[in-house]
Amino acid sequence: MKQLFTFLAITSFLFTSYGQDTKAQEILDKLSKKMKAQTTFYVEFSANIKNTSTGTDETETGKGWVKGSKYYASFGENTIISNGLKTWTIVKEEKSVYESDANEDDEESINPRKLLTIWESGFKNKYAKEMTLNGETVHVINLYPKNPGSVDYHTVILYISKTKNELVKVIMKTKDGTVMTYNVTNFSTNTEISDSKFVFSTAKYPGYTVIRD
Repeated sequence: MKQLFTFLAITSFLFTSYGQDTKAQEILDKLSKKMKAQTTFYVEFSANIKNTSTGTDETETGKGWVKGSKYYASFGENTIISNGLKTWTIVKEEKSVYESDANEDDEESINPRKLLTIWESGFKNKYAKEMTLNGETVHVINLYPKNPGSVDYHTVILYISKTKNELVKVIMKTKDGTVMTYNVTNFSTNTEISDSKFVFSTAKYPGYTVIRD
């Protein structure tokens, strides 16, 4: 889960638009507009973390439900629930629940909306090419951190469906040689999601210790 937290931490900068590639920025602005128009959405994704020098090659799957500022996300055996005011991080291995005030800028949040709007913060962008991915035409856009000395990654590559205007794949390359690949396997918008999805109950997690900030 630490790798995902690292990945999502790169969205914690304030949004600025200087130093951008015009074609890339137009595509990303269009994608941002579409995402912000969704009142709810559901996403499924797979994440592979690979480093040949350490022999690491791990794959996990994740799911996320978003409704306004509320979200429910699972990644591997860990879960985060947020009702927009409070956030509960449930770590199965520890049998612990970490409760904190909701904060969309929290770098250890796995808010699914962050995963699908990664490009909006702290990056220079450059259009790379158009290619076919799994039979679908996609735009490939490279992102580079504006403050490279303060982060442990050097490049993020976005693959955006040309016809559907949706993010379908993200690759993050870190300075230690780790490559993290995220594939969006299912994405649906404006679906019916009950508010009960975002309610945390200790009764559902018997034996877990709740730790409050």
